[in-house]
Amino acid sequence: MLQLSGAGKRYGHKLLFEKADWLITPESRIGLVGANGTGKSTVMKVLAGLESLDYGSISRAKGISAGYLPQDGLTLSGRSIFDECLSIFAGLHAMEEEMEALTHSMSELDPSSAAYADVADRYQKLEHEFRAHDGYTLEAEVGKVLTGLGFHRDDWSRNTEEFSGGWQMRIALAKLLLQKPNLLLLDEPTNHLDLEARNWLEEYLTSYPYAYVLISHDRYFLDVTVKKVVEIWNKQMHFYVGNYDQYLKAKTTRREQLEAAYKTQRERIEQLEVFINRFRYTATKAKQVQSRIKELEKIERIEIPEEEKTVHFSFPQPKSSGRIVAEFLNVAKSYGDHCVFDHVNFMIERGDRIALVGVNGAGKSTLIKLLAGTEPLSAGEFKLGHNVAFDYFAQDQYKELDPEARILEDLGEKSGSSTQTELRSLLGCFLFSGDDVFKRIGVLSGGERNRYALLKMLLHPANFLLLDEPTNHLDIRAKDVLLEALEKYTGTVVFVSHDRYFIDKLSTRVFEIGDGKVEIYPGNYEDYLWRKQGGAAELEAQTAKTAGLSPAPTNGDRFAQVASSEPKAKRMNPMKRKQMEDRLHEIEREIAQTEAVISNCETQMQNFVSAEETQRVGQVLSQSKGKLHGLMNEWEEVSGALETTT
Repeated sequence: MLQLSGAGKRYGHKLLFEKADWLITPESRIGLVGANGTGKSTVMKVLAGLESLDYGSISRAKGISAGYLPQDGLTLSGRSIFDECLSIFAGLHAMEEEMEALTHSMSELDPSSAAYADVADRYQKLEHEFRAHDGYTLEAEVGKVLTGLGFHRDDWSRNTEEFSGGWQMRIALAKLLLQKPNLLLLDEPTNHLDLEARNWLEEYLTSYPYAYVLISHDRYFLDVTVKKVVEIWNKQMHFYVGNYDQYLKAKTTRREQLEAAYKTQRERIEQLEVFINRFRYTATKAKQVQSRIKELEKIERIEIPEEEKTVHFSFPQPKSSGRIVAEFLNVAKSYGDHCVFDHVNFMIERGDRIALVGVNGAGKSTLIKLLAGTEPLSAGEFKLGHNVAFDYFAQDQYKELDPEARILEDLGEKSGSSTQTELRSLLGCFLFSGDDVFKRIGVLSGGERNRYALLKMLLHPANFLLLDEPTNHLDIRAKDVLLEALEKYTGTVVFVSHDRYFIDKLSTRVFEIGDGKVEIYPGNYEDYLWRKQGGAAELEAQTAKTAGLSPAPTNGDRFAQVASSEPKAKRMNPMKRKQMEDRLHEIEREIAQTEAVISNCETQMQNFVSAEETQRVGQVLSQSKGKLHGLMNEWEEVSGALETTT
């Protein structure tokens, strides 16, 4: 469908890539990866026909249509969202108008006349083509895509210029998906999407009928959408079959093989050189020396390109807080007549890593602001635990920075004992390299300043971190550094992120926000989805059935019984199974820790110190027993699920 042959491209004096041979077939699902500045976006523009090659050639099949979504910069105005999306079907609208005119003509012509036959034949051809292009379901398809990308029905009639840049990009994405080009080129489409919209886009792309090439910094999104990875590395294009996770494994294997071949070759070269140098002037060995010189000249030297350094940075650990970090008691929050929360109760314990999820506007950022104290409660009580010191990272955290300060100097003052080399390595990981480190903060873009603000916070974290979308504006490498730091962090974290991989790896509990409530789910996002999709209820029903009980069927159960009378084979995604096994081990550790707390409390209860101390220990004992009961139930759920699946 599209082919690059000996392709090369420069950006000024910098060579981005060369000698690239790449064939894109009609059903390709490709992820384009590489470090920042390697030329990924430039390659997308070349594929879209917006830029030309400096070397080689590009061949396109006849009739190919490429649809390109840049990272940002698109703005629309003059129409409602719905009409803007419908505008891409101008050809079908013209066809529909002609069909209406033909229908009117047929009503006035004699059915036995030749003119009537000509008009009827034209109408039949148009109607067949109109139906083939789903002309009768255009409005339904537009509504489906807009809903999937997070636009409420009330928004459809609003003018496009009323929406911010991120939502403008969503409209542009909607138009592109509705066009269905046979080569879809998406440059970081997940940048402007929340978690629910990303999940919808994943499903949409899974059933997309044509080829697509994606750039994304969301590892999970790449894992579930691509079947081939093209990496721009060392000014070459390298091709890997499989998703992103398989690419990482294959890349490691390929490098190990390259290093092994390099070592073998070096050993052979050294053997030849030793022999040549030893017998160069020995007449009886002249023939063998010449033979080895020729062999040495023919060897094509293997080169090991310098690998991008992986940064591991140990952030200082905070002072320990009390066991209970924060507590909401019947909390309500309203803005005028709009109720965001009502009668919300929950407790956050030391070491929790809580992910807040929910649709846009549900109140995720509001909840973090309530915890940070930047928004007042409308009703209820908020308790902050003993020795708790919080730090809050807002979406617009960059506004708190000194615009006149220079990055490296400002970070050095914050870090204390870290060396310049360590600081520059860390800044490089967060996409500040070269002379960028000497820039004044005021000249940075909003995204750059937010990245720097996040890095600055993590140098000396408090013991309770409130992070509102910390993964925005970070590439995969920076996210990995942040994730590693937070996994080792001994404090408590409440965070909002739209990166599925990041949430899955970090969270120990999920708070779902919506309809004025906060629903609490143990485990990570994968566990949360499993419970939302009925996994826990299904497991409970299976357990009851095994025990000889007959639980009353819910509406969902009745529907399932009508839909199918045969049990379905239970098969679990290997990634989900591994996550559940990890969670099972974590639960077992928590059970042991909780039992130790209970034992300690029971011992303390036997030795009277004071009424206040007895009351305090009794409260801890009661809470620990409740926690143990919950952990035991969860252990039974997870272990049962693992036993009944393959």
